[in-house]
Amino acid sequence: MNHLNHLKNIRIVMIGTTLPANIGSAARAMHTMGLDDLMIIKPRLPIDETSIASAAGAVSVLKKACIVNTLDEALADCSLVFAASARTRHLPRPVVTPSQSANILANFFTQQIKQPDNKKPPKIAILFGREDRGLTNDELAAADYHIQIPANPDYPVLNVAAAVQVISSFIYDRFIQSNEDKSNNANQMTLTIRQDWDEAMITHSQKDALNDAIINLMTRLDLADSQDLKNLPSRLSRLSSRVQLDQKEYALLRSLIAKISQKI
Repeated sequence: MNHLNHLKNIRIVMIGTTLPANIGSAARAMHTMGLDDLMIIKPRLPIDETSIASAAGAVSVLKKACIVNTLDEALADCSLVFAASARTRHLPRPVVTPSQSANILANFFTQQIKQPDNKKPPKIAILFGREDRGLTNDELAAADYHIQIPANPDYPVLNVAAAVQVISSFIYDRFIQSNEDKSNNANQMTLTIRQDWDEAMITHSQKDALNDAIINLMTRLDLADSQDLKNLPSRLSRLSSRVQLDQKEYALLRSLIAKISQKI
């Protein structure tokens, strides 16, 4: 299978954009690297003529772009989430370079190809933050991996559209390598993507629903107090990212939680 076909299953998510021109520049960067799934969460200003001018030949990406109100809407159907961030914050996820993130993506899709019953290809999201302050702790906590672009330590800050360009270029290059059977990249890291799936991975919305059910159960059993609840959602999210549940495992855990809940 042509690995470049998987590019359509990679979603770029821009959060709280300030300048419409940056949306257009990001769309241009995406189109150059074969990506076309753009989602924007609560932009301060809508897509306008400056967006179209900055997009140049990538107006088709802008026309397809979807504007939503919440991060949950943007990630609901995604099985794997990355977040681009210049710095690591509270309860960090594994930090990877753009090259390593591209390897993870390629490996993920390679494993999905091996699953004949997995008819609907999974979605992968890459989050990009606001021009002035990046991503919040809660937004970073929604990701399975954090991508950090190596840069001048005295000024490691990239324009959001430039960050989209850098990361998507590594992805495109890695997928070309996959097509040419050049997968043994010197920068390849030890991957934590689970192998040999017999069921599809759960989506982001299912992961959130499971975490909410666990928190509710723990609260009812007096296993979590108000102090625990501050960090419990993030810790459970990080745990579920490492475990990488499939659909049957998810159903099993939800049934178990429901049964216990009936007994208390």
